[in-house]
Amino acid sequence: MSKNKLAKFAEMEEFENVVQPEDISYSNTPYILKGKWSSDFFKNQNPLILELGCGKGEYTVGLAQINHDKNYIGVDIKGARIWRGAKTAIEQGLNNVGFLRTKIDMINNYFGEDEVSEIWVTFADPQPKKQNKRLTSAFFLNLYRKICKDGAKIHLKTDSRLLHFYTRELLKANGIEPITATDDLYANSNIDPVLQIKTFYEQGFLSEGKKITYLSFYLAKDKPVVEIPKFEEGF
Repeated sequence: MSKNKLAKFAEMEEFENVVQPEDISYSNTPYILKGKWSSDFFKNQNPLILELGCGKGEYTVGLAQINHDKNYIGVDIKGARIWRGAKTAIEQGLNNVGFLRTKIDMINNYFGEDEVSEIWVTFADPQPKKQNKRLTSAFFLNLYRKICKDGAKIHLKTDSRLLHFYTRELLKANGIEPITATDDLYANSNIDPVLQIKTFYEQGFLSEGKKITYLSFYLAKDKPVVEIPKFEEGF
């Protein structure tokens, strides 16, 4: 491991806005903050919103800058990436943003039932050959159902047409009507400010001429999501 990464890990140990459980392996032990993030971590009762696979936390921080009456947590397993977002939040005095270092398929150990109001998935790995590992697969949506309030809003912003259209097909097969579905987000000049946040990687995709897609929908708590047949080709 490089000296730079080691220095970041050491610095993060002192960050009050970062939670790094000692055991980030597969454990069934509920974390101490489970069900208590707003009250014990943020010290308020504002809605809790997650960004999953947050990377450097640019989107998490951007959302927190826009909506001061909501609490945001960026979740990622890569500590060196989280460091950037956490440090920016500290430098800007943002008290409504935090970061959790863990594997996303373990989030039920960290968040309680009905604790989460919204979830953002931004520029996630589309997993071309591993459908069940896509962060909008039936497997993950069913994980989210357990921690989300009924009717929680799910956002997918991505440059991957595969991930976008796969998710649309999955919703269609499960009778879930999208709130918004566009395969060219910036073709519309009247865009919500939360969708105009551009990460370093998104700016790179745009410079390459790639179109950014966006999809949002409500997730019903009492209706399990059923996976669709293999969806890989054509994108």
